[in-house]
Amino acid sequence: MSLTLEQTEMDSLRESVDRSARKYRFMFWGGVGLTILYFILTFIQFDLAGVVRKWNPERAALFVLDTYAHKDHVTTRWTTYPEVEIAFEGGHRHVYDPKPEWFSVAGDASTVTFKNGAQVTIFPDQVEMTYPGYDETYTFTLNDDGKPFVVGYDGIEDQLPDWIRRTANKVEVRPSLFERLQVGTSKIELHRYEVGWKYFWFDFHSPLVGMGPLEAISLMFSSERVVPEVSNASLVYREFMDNSQWMHGTVLFAMVETILMALLGTMIACIVALPLAFMAAYNVQPFGVVRFGLRRFFDLLRGIDVLIWSLIFLRAFGPGLFTGIFAIAFTDTGTLGKLMSEAIENADSKQREGVQSTGATRVQQHRFGILPQIMPVFISQSLYYLESNTRGAVIIGAMGAGGIGLQFLGALQTGNDFENVGYMALLVLATVIAMDFFSARLRRALIGFDKPSH
Repeated sequence: MSLTLEQTEMDSLRESVDRSARKYRFMFWGGVGLTILYFILTFIQFDLAGVVRKWNPERAALFVLDTYAHKDHVTTRWTTYPEVEIAFEGGHRHVYDPKPEWFSVAGDASTVTFKNGAQVTIFPDQVEMTYPGYDETYTFTLNDDGKPFVVGYDGIEDQLPDWIRRTANKVEVRPSLFERLQVGTSKIELHRYEVGWKYFWFDFHSPLVGMGPLEAISLMFSSERVVPEVSNASLVYREFMDNSQWMHGTVLFAMVETILMALLGTMIACIVALPLAFMAAYNVQPFGVVRFGLRRFFDLLRGIDVLIWSLIFLRAFGPGLFTGIFAIAFTDTGTLGKLMSEAIENADSKQREGVQSTGATRVQQHRFGILPQIMPVFISQSLYYLESNTRGAVIIGAMGAGGIGLQFLGALQTGNDFENVGYMALLVLATVIAMDFFSARLRRALIGFDKPSH
């Protein structure tokens, strides 16, 4: 009888274990199936196959190249040669006169020499190109119909190197990202790339053009003036800040606006959230209706994304700093209010009771019994949100609040100023790193830190 009972209990236990195992297997494979289904639906919904088909790695590489390199455009027309225009970044206001040293003229031939030794020579009726590693000289001209073609390859373009492509009205030559030749029906254009941010310190038309930062600093202390009516120090400052190509003055002022946006928005949120957090904590606020209302108010503020708040305030205030400041302040008030109210509720009641035993008022109990306990958390969270808001203010600025974000958007929309985008990205990165460093120092100064024990 006893053995039968034990066997029954073992069978029951085994069945329970098997049932639990089947349940967890079902949950695991069900989760895997739902995950796969999610990715399939995402793939279909966002047409990822179409995105892959449209992906152009060469265009993406050009965008990246433009962030750390500059190019000069060499342009001439079949009908006006030997007139050749060389312009920095193709700008009509940035035409070289005299011509750069990499451009030479011999008789009726004009030669452009690239950094890697490749050469393009333009004649009145044809263009020749030599490229390192290729023994053949490629010649381009117009046929009887006025269409460009490669001499010796007319009709057999498939035998050309893959970096030479012919279409109905143009021959495109791109052996690498740093050299480009376009031979069209009416004009010839070359793009010559070089690594570096040219005219970063002083722009194309500046009297200090070509001068580096050390030379400029040395010039500031020189008694011999470059412009008689302006001191050298004022001239260096003005020419740097008013650089028309890199817009240092505008960009730096926009960065200051972004920092102010984050700083003021976070400060307002901290000032408003702390007293509201006390009023929303159950161990401080005896009225449940008030607690419920404040908590739902916090949910409302943080439940609406900061970008949505920025659009709302954009309608209210128009473009400007107030839009970004209030968008950050509203969102962070909700978040900090919730975090601080929970910290207040978790505070040790014994300290408050000790203060109460001295005959302190209710406000004094909160001030000396609770506030010192939550202050390290409050400071730490506030400084963290300040760092985060510095990054977020860039996006809010692009939505219309101003600051560096709006400058970012403007540079991106031109499609030609990706070096400015790279410059502003590095400036934002440096600012965020600096904010992180100083906030960490401030956090340690205010709340201290424990040294690791050995």
